[in-house]
Parts: sequence; C-alpha cells; structure tokens
Amino acid sequence: MRHREAVRAGAAAVGTGVAVYGCEPDEAALFRALAEKCGVALGITAEALSEANTALAVGNRCVSVGHKTKVQNSALLALSRAGVRYVSTRSVGFDHIDVEYAKSVGITVEGVAYSPDSVADYAVMLMLMAVRNAKAVIRRADVHDYRLAEVRGKELRDLTVGVIGTGRIGAAVIDRLRGFGGNVIAYDSRPRSSADYVPLEELLGLSDIVTLHTPLDAGTYHLLDRARIAQLKCGAVVVNTGRGALIETAALLAALESGRLGGAALDVLEGEEGVFYADCRDKVIESEALVRLQRMPNVLISPHTAYYTDHALSDTVENSLANCLNFESRDVA
Repeated sequence: MRHREAVRAGAAAVGTGVAVYGCEPDEAALFRALAEKCGVALGITAEALSEANTALAVGNRCVSVGHKTKVQNSALLALSRAGVRYVSTRSVGFDHIDVEYAKSVGITVEGVAYSPDSVADYAVMLMLMAVRNAKAVIRRADVHDYRLAEVRGKELRDLTVGVIGTGRIGAAVIDRLRGFGGNVIAYDSRPRSSADYVPLEELLGLSDIVTLHTPLDAGTYHLLDRARIAQLKCGAVVVNTGRGALIETAALLAALESGRLGGAALDVLEGEEGVFYADCRDKVIESEALVRLQRMPNVLISPHTAYYTDHALSDTVENSLANCLNFESRDVA
C-alpha cells in the first residue's frame, strides 16, 4: 500500500489528531493538504518541541517532531502527562531524542523512511567535488583567477570507494558508483546487499574515498577514531553525510592539517547544533574545529543539507502522518 493510501485508511479507521512541532512553511503546506484529504485534525507550530509548548498536544495521542533541535526529557515527560503516547520524528536517526527515556514514560518513538536518493545523490556529488578540487577552483574563479590549479583532479573510475553502512542510503550510493566504473567495496556489521564486503580495517587501507552511511549509536560513536583514521590510505578523502559524531573530529583535523589525508567533505559535524540551520553571518563561530576545517581548501562543509529535497520532504511528511495513524490503528486493534 502506498504511504498516502495508508494515511487515508488509517484516518478512516481511527479518526485522530496530530500535533506537529518544528514545522517549516513548506512542511506545513504538505501536512495540511494531506490531512485535509484524509480528515486528520492538525495542530502545527514552527517552534521546536519544548516543555513550554506541550499544550499544543493536549487531546492528541500522537505528535510529529523535527530533527533540528534536541528534544529534552522534560518535554517528553510533559507530553506523557498530557496523554501523548507516540512520537514520530521526521528523521531516520534518533540522536536528538532519548528513545529509552521516552519508553520509560510510556511514549513510543519511531523514525521515518524517505527517499534514499536525496542523500545518495549528494554523497556522490561531494565525492566528485572533492576529487576535482572544486572548492579551490570555485574560490579562485570567484575572485577572477581563472588559471588551472596546480594539482589535477582524479576520476572516480580510477579510484576505490569504500562504503561504510549499506542500508537504504548506502545501497543507493553503491548503485550510483557502479555507473562510474570504479572499484566499490563495503563494510557493514550486517551485510545485506550484493556489495563486495571486506573487513573494516581492509576497507580503510584500500579506499581512496571512504563514505559513511551508518546510523549513529553507542557502537558507531567515533567509528572513525584516531586509530582508524591512522589506518586510512595516505591521501584518502573522507565523506560524511550520516552523523557528525561518526568521526572523531580532532583526529580528522590532525590528519588533514598534517597532509596525511587528501581531503574531507562533511555535511554533518560534531557540535553542529545551534550553528547549522542558523544565520551566523554576524556571529562569532565558537566551534574552533568548524573554523579550522572551513579554512582548508581541501575540505567541503555543508550544513546538514543532503536530505533537503522536495521528494524527500514529501516522503517525510506522508510517512510521519502515516506512522501516527498506524500507531493509533494498532493501539485500537
């Protein structure tokens, strides 16, 4: 059953309301259009969920939250006291919400699936930009210096790309890379595709590019720590569109500044909260690591935007609403 059909079926069977937090204007328009078609009552706010605004959820058992702001345990407790029993986070990951604490106060938390193509496209774009020295080339062109760079770029067909994590996004990255004709190897604690799997240490030593697509949890925190970064092939490029804390930033900085690594392309970064998604043009950036990384001509930084496509947004809204209604249906049954 398609997601929209599931929403309609769930609404018809249950008849419910959903409070939506951290909702941007384009998200709100999609939520309202879909809710109107299936008869779901919505309460929508652009504010992130906090203890102070849980009144919006009173009378609803389900809420939908964004991923940009950390959900405090005090807010979860307030939701529970207001009668909420289900939180749909409009993200794949859960690093912004304490799932175990939510469970302890009677709230189920689930994420959403959305088009893996959004992040997969972006990851491959970052690889191409990194191996073609795009940041340095564009910076020079912006100041009308149109000379060719001293260092020539590389072609993906001549490189080995190591993909860490082969879920929906990692598998989509592998599919795209096959079209370039290069060598693709993979590591996953639970191999689940037709990829050429190798042990993690072997992948690190063989790969010209290492791209991260594994969830962040206790087992993957600082997956690329100082010891593993030291195992990377000299001149390798690291791409991260997963979560910032998959990489030990201080160790990555040291390897980049020493020249041992060839570059990095980071759409996520440790300590990005409060910086990414904010207008910081007139502010002092307090993250020394971010400032040092952005100074480097071989490091690309983008503000956690790989997922940010219209297709992924549509999937996220539909699936968040469908998750809420499916929860209600299961609970009633």
